[in-house]
Amino acid sequence: MNETAASVRENRELKRGLKSRHLQMIAIGGAIGTGLFLGSGGTISQAGPGGALLAYAAIGIMVLFVMQSLGEMSTHLPVAGSFHTYGSKYVSPSFGFAMGWNYWFNWAITLAAELVAAGVIMSFWLPDVPSWVWAAIFLALLTGLNFLSAKAFGEGEFWFAAIKVTAVLAFLVLGVLMIAGIIGGDSPGVSNWTRGEAPFVGGWVSIISVFMIAGFSFQGTELVGVTAGESANPRRDMPRAIRTVFWRIMLFYIGAIVIIGFLLPYSDPSLLASANNEDVTASPFTLVFERAGIAVAASVMNAVILTAILSAGNSGLYASTRMLYAMAREGTAPRLFARLNERGVPVMALLATAVIGLFGFLSEVMGDGGAYTWLINVSGLSGFIVWVGIAWCHFRFRRAYIKQGRDLADLPYRAPMFPIGPIIALGMLVIVIIGQNIEAVAHGRVLEVASAYIGLPAFLLLWLIHRLVTGRRSRTVGLEEMDVDGLTITPRTGPA
Repeated sequence: MNETAASVRENRELKRGLKSRHLQMIAIGGAIGTGLFLGSGGTISQAGPGGALLAYAAIGIMVLFVMQSLGEMSTHLPVAGSFHTYGSKYVSPSFGFAMGWNYWFNWAITLAAELVAAGVIMSFWLPDVPSWVWAAIFLALLTGLNFLSAKAFGEGEFWFAAIKVTAVLAFLVLGVLMIAGIIGGDSPGVSNWTRGEAPFVGGWVSIISVFMIAGFSFQGTELVGVTAGESANPRRDMPRAIRTVFWRIMLFYIGAIVIIGFLLPYSDPSLLASANNEDVTASPFTLVFERAGIAVAASVMNAVILTAILSAGNSGLYASTRMLYAMAREGTAPRLFARLNERGVPVMALLATAVIGLFGFLSEVMGDGGAYTWLINVSGLSGFIVWVGIAWCHFRFRRAYIKQGRDLADLPYRAPMFPIGPIIALGMLVIVIIGQNIEAVAHGRVLEVASAYIGLPAFLLLWLIHRLVTGRRSRTVGLEEMDVDGLTITPRTGPA
């Protein structure tokens, strides 16, 4: 009886309950977080408004190419395993194994980081309540939301992201009015773009440094690829999300950098402070709202940043859970994690991920923070490694698809810039990964180098161990023998 029940749980399928509006907000929400609300000020302080604008635009173009590659594969083969599955099918089983565990660990530890940050943010209003209390409350909230169903997760993320988007749009509108001198006193004109070293401060070295920061800010846009396995109509909704989300995100980031550059001088000490701590009063968004006459600007932005943190934690818990589930289905993780409840939720994978997030949080608040810091450092490069994997998988997939005589017209979505797009993305990502802490490398600061780059050898070690254990079964898949068949999806009826 127990074996029969277990078999039923393993043979259930994920529910395709995510609609088009969910996918678009998940992709937008994944890229709008503290990197924009707090970190954007630090980038202008470091490289000037022109340097920050150039760095974010370049990273944005790179992300566009990565998203186009992801869009082609995820519409052709819309599965929850996404990067893990593509790595196994289009490169090698060992590459897919390393990609999957790398991505799962990245978001599980990110969940812990968001719990720590949520406690800090809540101390703005209630400084006497221990941070672990808030972490426990928020972890229970996010786990409960993900436990209900994929649709419940999508609905929660939709509203989390809607709050962030509303805050950014309000900032852009008020900023334009302030630049025009309609509100907030006299317009500064272009003075902040011409004073001192502006618009480019610190030369190319500063721009390259901001290049790295911008890359971290955009991480999370690939989350939409994980949702393909639970999208109601992935072949229609995924391309739509890919096409529209990029331009919206670019509008938010580029627009915010331009407005901050006009309204605040790069030498304003608050801009640098916003990137170095969680002080919401130093956020460029808070400063601009205050100058627009919004008296409760700090409280409003604190609430928005808390929403961004909960959104990141919610998405991270979902993505890592689905990745662990997909690996279990394919035999690269314990079969226990492949079991679904009647609502199509991989509960055991969800609980395992929540436990890792809780462990990471406790290692920070109960210990000296050293273990937590290294956990964060290991996951630091994970997002960039995944982007490299997406571009490389797409490059090999398209070559195999053509080599096997398939018709490109049969693809639901085609990346328009192939092969230039994935090649440029790969080149830029190599620069980003190598440049993580090039100054520490140049000066021989071994501990700093290990801290910045430890995620790369961790990924390569996973790849190597799996390759050694499985032998020839994990050799690189040849283009002629590659399985390039997709999935036939029957879309659900009803409004999207």
